[in-house]
Amino acid sequence: MALPIPKLTPEQYLEIERKAQYKSEYFDGEMFAMAGASGTHNDLAAVLIWILKNRLAGRGCKVYPSDMRVRTRPNPLYTYPDVTVVCGKPVFEDTENVDVLTNPKVVIEILSQSTEAHDRGFKFQKYQTIESLEEYVLVDQWQPRVERYYRAPGAAWGEYADFQGMDATATLKSLGIEIPLSEIYNEIEFEAPPPR
Repeated sequence: MALPIPKLTPEQYLEIERKAQYKSEYFDGEMFAMAGASGTHNDLAAVLIWILKNRLAGRGCKVYPSDMRVRTRPNPLYTYPDVTVVCGKPVFEDTENVDVLTNPKVVIEILSQSTEAHDRGFKFQKYQTIESLEEYVLVDQWQPRVERYYRAPGAAWGEYADFQGMDATATLKSLGIEIPLSEIYNEIEFEAPPPR
């Protein structure tokens, strides 16, 4: 008879993760290794960070790349969004290790074949538990398309927008900015679409 594998506490996960060479997510006592990203995925992340940093300059917002860990509540998920925006003072899980952000305003995930269902389903459900989060954005790497889920502060999630094509402009309501898809996807070499 096989013995059950003991579950890790969040503290044990963080102790292991802070020493690890590779990133892992954590949920319900288990660690899950994260896959590497494609060239297109990395290009899109870099472009989005650059655009957001420029649009938000002087407005008291910080833009973090995928090395910033984010925690949800309750029954925490520790994960690494592709791009995270916090406006105002960042709040971290502890002050000694400022590597677990708890108050993002916007989370952006770049869809990949291996993560799309997870990003649209389980991960979005967990992100919705973050009180400060107002916008969840999904960026396609197979075509010029940005999807946005929005909730006003203190309200329920409910507003969805789908921006498609190089002539479209994505609106990030919580940040008060517009981004033409032609700016996001300029010089991007699209990946082959996944089988559906």
